Amino acid sequence: MPHPDPNPSATLLTDRRIALPVAILALQAVAAIYFVVDGIDDLIVQAGQGIDIEIVMECVVAFALLGGVVMGSRYIRRITAELRRQDRALADARGALADHIALRFDEWGLTPGEGEVALFALKGCDVAEIARLRGAATGTVRSQLSQIYAKAGVSSQAMLVSLFIEDLLETPPTA
Repeated sequence: MPHPDPNPSATLLTDRRIALPVAILALQAVAAIYFVVDGIDDLIVQAGQGIDIEIVMECVVAFALLGGVVMGSRYIRRITAELRRQDRALADARGALADHIALRFDEWGLTPGEGEVALFALKGCDVAEIARLRGAATGTVRSQLSQIYAKAGVSSQAMLVSLFIEDLLETPPTA
């Protein structure tokens, strides 16, 4: 099971998906505060002389901007919560797939070397790539792949991959 991030807010703020909207919202918040304070100051100054429509409109616009900042912050919080949920779901799926692969490899009785070769095969590597990545001869990799296919009951890399895809697509029984 994946370990939860100790500080998910800090991680999301460094995430490019959310950093720009937060920066824009912060700039809008500064502008809103400035215009609200300026509008209230203008109202106080003009209160004795009579308030004109320009000052009232300035205050209305300033409070509208402030309302937009509040709504924007709520929207960003909602998006952030959805991103966290999606990240957790993806981490869970990755962990579940890794666990499932390890379980299958154990069921087939693969050696550690065969498990490594099988994992590269599942990732789509060909014999030459696997040999290069493992620092082994291509003949050794071919032999290991043959042993893996025999233990898994398949005859090709495509069939090996399809076993795991079928497992992912299989609908669990309902209770």
